[in-house]
Amino acid sequence: MNSDPRRIVAAKRDGHTLDPEELAGFVREYADGEVSDALAAAFLMAALLNGLDDGETLALTRAMVASGDTIAFDAIDRVTVDKHSTGGVADGVTLVFAPLAAALGLSVAKLSGRGLGHTGGTLDKLEAIPGLRTDLAPAEIERQVADVGCVVAAQSPSLVPADGALYALRDATATVPSIPLIAASVMAKKLAVRTDLILLDVKSGSGAFMKTPADAVALASACRRLAEGWGRDTRAAVTDMSQPLGDAMGNALDVIEAVEVLRGQRGGRLRDLSVWLVGRAAQALTGGSHEEGMRRAADALSDGSALDRFRAMVAAQGGDPRAVDDPLAVLPRAPVVIAIGSDRDGVLAAVDAEEIGSASAGLGAGRMRKGEPIDPAVGIVMRPKIGDRLEAGAPIGEVHARDRDSADAAAARVLGALTVADAAVEPPPLVHEWMG
Repeated sequence: MNSDPRRIVAAKRDGHTLDPEELAGFVREYADGEVSDALAAAFLMAALLNGLDDGETLALTRAMVASGDTIAFDAIDRVTVDKHSTGGVADGVTLVFAPLAAALGLSVAKLSGRGLGHTGGTLDKLEAIPGLRTDLAPAEIERQVADVGCVVAAQSPSLVPADGALYALRDATATVPSIPLIAASVMAKKLAVRTDLILLDVKSGSGAFMKTPADAVALASACRRLAEGWGRDTRAAVTDMSQPLGDAMGNALDVIEAVEVLRGQRGGRLRDLSVWLVGRAAQALTGGSHEEGMRRAADALSDGSALDRFRAMVAAQGGDPRAVDDPLAVLPRAPVVIAIGSDRDGVLAAVDAEEIGSASAGLGAGRMRKGEPIDPAVGIVMRPKIGDRLEAGAPIGEVHARDRDSADAAAARVLGALTVADAAVEPPPLVHEWMG
């Protein structure tokens, strides 16, 4: 970039539209260490306050992709899908989706993230399995997709490094809640990995970053416009996160729940959304109706083929396969487990999912700051969903903790996050909108 990078910041500060080449140069120089964190932080704040239009957002995304390597999967002879969730509470869909889609003949290449704040991270969940590696090189990712049909790995330093640097800076400078910046960050990782389909699961509700369906639709639309600029097929579902999706909020606990779903032993919203999304992927990539794709997915849960793919994925990434066959024998377990009993009669009317996710993180299952260690054994299980009837004194879940005091405090937070009504309550829809 030939011009002074301060001009970029000043122009966006004053509400001007940035030249795409100059914006790309600014990002490139930041990734190379030639633009300071202070100046980049000023740019992010200006972008948060004044916005980025579609052209600017596309230029930012292209620059982030160009900052590192890409993966093309040229040697893969099956159709490929990359599924992404914007994050939520008890959202174990990726753990189910990847092997389930692979069992249907699709190939799943997934770059996942770690938990931050009240949201869980897929990498943290998988790393609760002894020995499992998520830091795979691009060549390892390609090989595993070819051999196993699915891989869930970390964003390596060689893939979109500019996004990694800008994401950390956004977190440190309170500039995360910008739809263009979120869309660019999400799609840079998706566009750096060449798949036949990008499937977005954009969460909406108390446990999501997007609190309303309208905001979630706006984010999904921004992501799809970026994909159109690259000629990539991208579909999006706006799904409900007004309550924890599954029952488990912890890392080993999430793995146990996912294994039970893959065994065909557990129903509920986690299972239903996983089947629904796999059905959409199959419909887009192999033809047939959504209903046919869902039926095939349900069959793969019943006949064990999805569980077989998960076992193969765990083994390929160095994990102990006993975590699939007997998870309680090998996964970390908390020394203190207490029951949560309902403190009143009535119908569950609303849930502050963010509060329950934060309570789980407070036990050590998540992190408040990027890079903090986590405890894979601790967490919260809460079984009732909106519309279910509660009885005073009846158990509704458990807290898994390191000590009794923290367990009691977390249980109190869970009960405080529940709104109970006398009359019947209609459960929220699982999917608010399909953008296919």
